[in-house]
Amino acid sequence: MKDYFSMFALYNRWANERLYEAAAGVSDDDYRRERGAFFGSLHGTLNHLVVADRIWMRRFTHEGPVHKKLNETAYDDLVSLSAARRDEDERIIFYIETLADSDIAGTFAYTPTTHPVEVTQPLASALGHFFNHQTHHRGQTHGLLTAIGGRDYAPSFDLVQFQRETGIGMG
Repeated sequence: MKDYFSMFALYNRWANERLYEAAAGVSDDDYRRERGAFFGSLHGTLNHLVVADRIWMRRFTHEGPVHKKLNETAYDDLVSLSAARRDEDERIIFYIETLADSDIAGTFAYTPTTHPVEVTQPLASALGHFFNHQTHHRGQTHGLLTAIGGRDYAPSFDLVQFQRETGIGMG
C-alpha cells in the first residue's frame, strides 16, 4: 500500500511542476480573472490547493501552517505561491516515505475545518481523498488554462503519462 501512495506523492509533484510552468506563462490579468471556477480564478484555485494540502498535512503530522478557511489567499503572487507549492510537495513526499504499511492500515483522528467535531477514520482512505482532491482541483486548473490559452496550452496531468515517463507504478 505504501508504494501506491508514494507513487501518488511523486505524481503530485510532477503534475504540479507542469501546472505551475503553464501558469507562469499566462498574463497576470488572465491568472487572476474570475472565470466561474469553484475558487474563481487560476490564482484562487492554486491557493486553495496549497491551503487544503497544508490543512491535511497538519492533520496527518500535527505540524505546519494553520489555515482557517478553504478559500484563504495564502500568497498573493505566483512566485511565492510556486515556492510554497514546491515545499509542500516535498513535505508530502517525505511524509509518505516515513509511513509504514501498518501506519497506513491504521486510523487517525482530526477535527475538520468546516465542521469542528472530531473525526476518526482509516488513514488509507484519508490519503486516498487527499490525493484525489488534488487531482480534482488540478482538473479545474486544466479547464482554466484551456480557457485562457486554448486546448493545446494546458499540459497533460495524466497519471499514465507520468508512469510512462518515470517508470513509477509500471512494475
